Amino acid sequence: MSRFLEYSPEQAYLLPPSVKDELGADHLSFFLHRVVERLDLSEFEPAYGEEGGALYAPALMLKVWLYAYALGITSARRLEQRIVEDLALRYLAGGQRPDNWALSAFRRRHGRALNDVCTQVVEMARALGLGKLGMVALDSTRIRASASRERIDTEPRLRNERAKIRRQIRRWQKACETGDPDESAGTRVRVEKLEARLAELPRRLERLRKSGEAKLSPRDGEARFLRERGGFALGYTAEMAVSEDHLIVAQRVTLNRCDVPALVPLVEEVEERTGERPAKALADAGFYSNENVRTLQERGIEVYLPDPNLARELNTGKRACTIGRNRVRSPELKAMRKKLRSTAGRQVYERRKALVEPVFGVLKQQRGMRQFRTRGQVKVAAEFTLAAIAYNVTRLFARKRNV
Repeated sequence: MSRFLEYSPEQAYLLPPSVKDELGADHLSFFLHRVVERLDLSEFEPAYGEEGGALYAPALMLKVWLYAYALGITSARRLEQRIVEDLALRYLAGGQRPDNWALSAFRRRHGRALNDVCTQVVEMARALGLGKLGMVALDSTRIRASASRERIDTEPRLRNERAKIRRQIRRWQKACETGDPDESAGTRVRVEKLEARLAELPRRLERLRKSGEAKLSPRDGEARFLRERGGFALGYTAEMAVSEDHLIVAQRVTLNRCDVPALVPLVEEVEERTGERPAKALADAGFYSNENVRTLQERGIEVYLPDPNLARELNTGKRACTIGRNRVRSPELKAMRKKLRSTAGRQVYERRKALVEPVFGVLKQQRGMRQFRTRGQVKVAAEFTLAAIAYNVTRLFARKRNV
């Protein structure tokens, strides 16, 4: 008698009679299905025109994309393949097979509706006891654009390219004039392609000048070179506010080169999505300005926000020099340093890293949000919103399983 279980790839049933029997009733796909079914998806409908044939239901597309982002699948082509191969995705798609084009179009066109879904999921989580706003941690990160940082437009580069193309056109034209008419047909095609590239250069040069930037990507003209650890990244700034129980209560994508202008708008977005003002706001030194501290304190929010010198002191344990301390004149800065140098203040501020940085770690390291798949600020914002919704749904799922 063989000690091995019977193995037969040609068995009668290649799929189980019941998906729940195979995956188990307590599976993320079934939970996600129930969550989406409770949402109001009417905001998706205005984006579709009256013309055209039958469309995939917004609920179907939203479910498969949220499940994909929960698994770290951000490519529409990869998702198209997995809908055929993955049992949970086949269940969420209801046996239908949306292709790459349909999946990509849904993600591109529904930024406003996805933002509305994000708010609804936050409201749902708060109704279940998540999203507590006694303490909110804020942070930002750079996410690369879907464009090469090596292929960029600068005025010198565009002028050199124009001169090079003109030389090539003259060389090919001479070849056409001196060669056999039958053999020069391919040459004329090459000249036409070069002339089309030449005609495009003035538009690219004008776009560069209007942007006010020294260099610009020809593939994603809205992406910017932003400073990050180790240099600069061509991409966007993703900003996020996380509650004390690790729920994303606000998120957005901007072109901010520094974090100072982001603090107050991000706190305002928390209020807009939740209908409640956070009691405490925690952020790192990149968000510091006296005006930011003063604005939030006037709104009744307790701020834990070190200036760069104090942040260095907190990280290294070495206090700033005496001369620097004597130059401090701002009452906001003096009060903030006194608060964060106290034992109680430092204990509160140290919670920031434990709240917001793990969320960015999950999104970037585990779920592939190191580079956007779409181009343009509106489209990448919709993409990041999908990732945030998927994260919050998995937080709800974990809460359900632990209760």
